[in-house]
Amino acid sequence: MKPFRPLTSTEQLAAHLRSEIESGVFSGGLPGVHRLAKELGVGAQTVVSALRLLERENLVMPQGERKRRRIAMTGLPTPALRVAVLDFEPATRGENYLVDLMHLLNEAGHVAFSTKKTLIELGMRVHRVRKLVEETQADAWVVVGGSREVLQWFAGQALPVMALFGRRRGLPIAGVGPDKPPAMEALTRRLIELGHRRIVMLAREERRMPRPGATERAFLNTLAAHGLNPGAYHLPEWNESPQGFQNCLEQLFRLTPPTALIVDEAPFFTAAMQFCASRGILVPRDVSLACCDSDPHFAWCMPPVTHIRWDSRPVVRRIVRWATNVSRGADDRRQTETKAELFEGGTIGAAK
Repeated sequence: MKPFRPLTSTEQLAAHLRSEIESGVFSGGLPGVHRLAKELGVGAQTVVSALRLLERENLVMPQGERKRRRIAMTGLPTPALRVAVLDFEPATRGENYLVDLMHLLNEAGHVAFSTKKTLIELGMRVHRVRKLVEETQADAWVVVGGSREVLQWFAGQALPVMALFGRRRGLPIAGVGPDKPPAMEALTRRLIELGHRRIVMLAREERRMPRPGATERAFLNTLAAHGLNPGAYHLPEWNESPQGFQNCLEQLFRLTPPTALIVDEAPFFTAAMQFCASRGILVPRDVSLACCDSDPHFAWCMPPVTHIRWDSRPVVRRIVRWATNVSRGADDRRQTETKAELFEGGTIGAAK
């Protein structure tokens, strides 16, 4: 039997920080010495000694006096993973954040690839997703914009899965995406302040069924908080196709035209603008128009588009860290969210 040697407080703290680094708790660098000491309830000198141990292991790198230590991760091997990215629809494969994700995963030593079919092409049907997974040689999966049923199925499998967007909340899987509900509350309140009462939100079916998602609930709850009695008019059902979108707009503007329209994605915003232009409906004079997501093309619009914006870089980095953690045997199922905020442009105005 080997002799028992109790760990010193410095070694215990170093082991704790090492575990936190490996599980992806810290992003890019460690907090400062005094902040770590306060949060962990230890002395500053103990923190300094523990960090020196991690520096000798090449896990963290000093950046100079009074600067945070950078996480190097060179002291840990990174076995390559085959990471399958199950996109939402073919059009999303060209999104900048997905292009960056594929590049950074490959740069980290993994083999990242898009699957033959997307969720929309599979009809968001669980049995078809199951068949695709069985036919695909992959060690881990990134699922983009999955429905509740699809993500529940993935949560029941042995394969590691990362939910990028989608109905992931409350499921025992890793997940990441922008925190949109607070920004949606701000957008809805602003429209109400501008005198709007007939506010309609057009969202995809998986955002409405089997019950509204967090962003959609934030919209409905804000309406209710201002006495607007939300119902099917405010979050209507529609056939998810270009023609179905146009038919929904036709019906809305035929009887009780909305004074404000919130659309779920940038392609819907473009389609809604085209619909309004073809019928002489001026934005924002006749109807205010806002988007729940950001798009690089919005920067070229005059007046600027009112939308909910968020930084994709922390989201991409989190997925790469997750893949690295999984490759090292960690059971990483943390769900994180990045900040989203309302950008008020010139496409919303006072209610007519």
